[in-house]
Amino acid sequence: MNPGAQADSLRSFDPELASLIQREHERQSSTIDLIASENHVSHSVRAALGSLLTDKYAEGYPGRRYYSGCGVVDDIETLTVDRAKAVFGSEHANVQPHSGSQANFAVYQALIPPGSTILGMDLSHGGHLTHGAEVSFSGKFFRSMTYGVDRKTHRIDYDHVRALALHHRPSLIIAGASSYPRIIDFSIFGDIAREAGAPLMVDVAHIAGLIAGGVHPSPVPVADVVTGTTQKTLRGPRGGFILSKASHSSKIDSAVFPGSQGGPLMHVIAAKAVCFREALLPSFSEYARSIVENSRIIAQQVMDEGLRVISGGTDNHLVLVDLASLNITGKEAELALERAGIVANRNKIPYDTRSAMVAGGLRVGTAAITTRNFGVDEVVTIAQLICQVLRDPSSESLRARVQSRVREMCERHPIPGAD
Repeated sequence: MNPGAQADSLRSFDPELASLIQREHERQSSTIDLIASENHVSHSVRAALGSLLTDKYAEGYPGRRYYSGCGVVDDIETLTVDRAKAVFGSEHANVQPHSGSQANFAVYQALIPPGSTILGMDLSHGGHLTHGAEVSFSGKFFRSMTYGVDRKTHRIDYDHVRALALHHRPSLIIAGASSYPRIIDFSIFGDIAREAGAPLMVDVAHIAGLIAGGVHPSPVPVADVVTGTTQKTLRGPRGGFILSKASHSSKIDSAVFPGSQGGPLMHVIAAKAVCFREALLPSFSEYARSIVENSRIIAQQVMDEGLRVISGGTDNHLVLVDLASLNITGKEAELALERAGIVANRNKIPYDTRSAMVAGGLRVGTAAITTRNFGVDEVVTIAQLICQVLRDPSSESLRARVQSRVREMCERHPIPGAD
């Protein structure tokens, strides 16, 4: 059934839900998405997600399933694994994790016993919940030690990471971040891990597409295990994956299934195969370069407007804006921008004293607008509009003017893959 027929069928059977989906389509189409964790998938990815593969239960792995009738899905998963390995140059890949968090959970389960010491980036300095935050399983099941960024430069203090690692001798060292705008030196992390006698796990959930496109160094040569997601800069379906040395393959696979998940989502795995194929195309490298260029344009424009950008710029897909000089919170900024048609998210900045639900900063990402082919001049305009709203967040007349401008730009750049 083609997408149009599928939509007609849903409208006929469940008009209430179809109406809600249509509302979301209209919201996405008419707003500028600057959420660093989001992107827009292609027609091909969406077709795989909506396929009859969702009907197939396939507990286990290719050639070792617990159900019959898995010959075709075995080939699909094998194809996806081979493409993931080709994209990242890894010895082993597991494409079954339902999310990045579940991928991280599986790695912990595979490599270290509960109660072990882990060393990861502090959540408030740019890390992720699953890198040791006390509200996460990683902080509840493990003894969590954290490193952060330098108070002046807002860059990772590798000497401090080394000192912590050699003092605490963690069972696992975690590199990677969810809101760190600079290139991470994985080779230094590799050296530290070897000195401390600990395996190194690198979480590339946010920067996977930048690594695939060759605009961010890869951790695969130096890390024992690399985890990631496909829905962010990789521009694929929501889901996770794990790359590892061949020596860890058996432990990793067992930790995913049956250790932490049941049956894999075969329609999602097929969609991952599509996104990995897209990442192997020459055009994807240009896309990755454009993501970073657009991010740097926004950072520079925001600084030209007199606002402070954390670390003084960016090397990847995101920009962190310090809102202290404007005397507004991240929550206030987020709500004001959304009312004007610009969707970004509040975010804690290093040494932020506010809670994560309020926050003192704003995180801006460029993966989705790059997918929509916003041009350089338009990216400059977006940054200018952001600054206008942040300076006068309660003005209704300004909101209306900005929203009108946003709609004009969005009409010129429809979402690829959205019917």
